[in-house]
Amino acid sequence: AEFRFEEATLRDFHENVVAPALHAMLACDIPLIAQIEGNCIGGGLEIAACCDLRICGRGSRFGIPIARLGFPLAPLEARIVAQVLPPTLLRELLIEARLLDAAEALRRGVVNRVVPDDEVAAEVQRSASRIALLSPQAMRLNKQTLRQIAAGGPSPEEQRAHYAYAPSAEHREGLAAFLDKRPAAWVRTKQ
Repeated sequence: AEFRFEEATLRDFHENVVAPALHAMLACDIPLIAQIEGNCIGGGLEIAACCDLRICGRGSRFGIPIARLGFPLAPLEARIVAQVLPPTLLRELLIEARLLDAAEALRRGVVNRVVPDDEVAAEVQRSASRIALLSPQAMRLNKQTLRQIAAGGPSPEEQRAHYAYAPSAEHREGLAAFLDKRPAAWVRTKQ
């Protein structure tokens, strides 16, 4: 706890440890699924915000009630959470230190799906299994495009580069499988 009470060490923690870790999640080209069992509060919500899909149990609660602890949300972390939560909701969570239940989190776009508490892991596994059947190349390119859009793009160069997948084996296999009415046989490579 000592580092929290010195400005330099506190800044270093948030700007050189937490924010880069969250940005690494955002930069990941592999789909990330947040498996939320129980409370998703503070740093947990920051981590979940970096995931592509968020699946929680009915008993889950969400919020950033750090004003109760006497400190604000770090600017770089706030920017990340603001990419997922609407501005009015983020203000509400920070200014009132409110917690949302799972049903309200679903209504307000914080999570994609709410399932019974004891089915969260199974639902995440089903979602991951569906994703695993899809084109790895398409997943990477979709995530890159979504990041470009979040950053105000794509730029003209990024837009031109987007279509470089045209001659790829994966593109050819996907279309051939569609025309042959069979599942695609994707070649999985380590990245």
